[in-house]
Amino acid sequence: MWRRLFFSRPRFLTSLSTANYSLISRQTAARAMLLCADRLLQTLIPSRRCHFNSQFASDNAFGPCPEVGMMDAVLNERSDAGSNAEEDQAQPREEKMSKRAQKKLLKQQKHEARRAVRKAEEKEHKKQEAARKRREWEEKLASVDEEERVKLIDARRGLKKERVEKKREEKAGKIERLRKAKEQGQNIVIDLEFAHLMSPNEISSLTQQIMYCYAMNKRSSSPGHLWLTGIGIDMETQLLKIPGYNNWMIEKESRSYVEALQDWKDDLVYLTADSEVTLDTLDSKKSYIVGGLVDRNRWKGITIKKATEQGIQTAKLPIGAYLKMSSSQVLSSPKPEPKIPF
Repeated sequence: MWRRLFFSRPRFLTSLSTANYSLISRQTAARAMLLCADRLLQTLIPSRRCHFNSQFASDNAFGPCPEVGMMDAVLNERSDAGSNAEEDQAQPREEKMSKRAQKKLLKQQKHEARRAVRKAEEKEHKKQEAARKRREWEEKLASVDEEERVKLIDARRGLKKERVEKKREEKAGKIERLRKAKEQGQNIVIDLEFAHLMSPNEISSLTQQIMYCYAMNKRSSSPGHLWLTGIGIDMETQLLKIPGYNNWMIEKESRSYVEALQDWKDDLVYLTADSEVTLDTLDSKKSYIVGGLVDRNRWKGITIKKATEQGIQTAKLPIGAYLKMSSSQVLSSPKPEPKIPF
């Protein structure tokens, strides 16, 4: 056993060139053992450091030993490599994006760049139009006498005042109609509990559709009362980006429609194209639910399944009777709005 220990090649030296190491002497083996013990204790117990190697280095009985120096260099190199590996592990690794994700990100960046360019062009166009109209107005004033100039200025001020008054009346009328719709109008619920099934771009598209819905409902002569239910963090983040969203005269609920309208659960009707019941007339006592989901037909049948599990009535709009569509009879914002005589 001792013969193998002192006269065999140390295992930690096998990574170096065999030509540099032959059978080493008993003294060198002892130095190597003590040096390894010193390194091991320094690694495991930093507070109790041993210095056997320094003692043997000062002992003239053993004499100079280049093998120990080479062993020390090997151990130092491995120690440095281990510390570097620990530092690399401590640093958080950056997640590599897949090619598909990179393409999506590049596409989104290009879209945002084109949108920024388009906005800048529209802004510049408006600026030029305003400058042109101002220049024409000044030229018109310069071409008439003082009395005619005063009449033109007064007439323009009167027209501006009429436009402002008209806009004020229209705004007041819209607010009054929305207020009445809250008390007497048809309840229309948009179910926003599908955000976890959509990508960020699809959520953004859905918020744009919600904005269009509110704008069209606000302009309607007989608007309904809109509800947004199941608003999660991702959806709320996108909705808050819409200018004036906090001033919308609608109901905003983080709860589901079942909880928010639990007293009227029997009057809830989920509108889905998969229903077997066709909606011919609207009931003012009913609250009609629309699935807020942009899925490109990935989640077919999910709304009727949800409504059935919750014990809620379902119905579908009579789109086929009033609108010829070669594909699916599921309405989305890009498709034309059917005129259904309810």
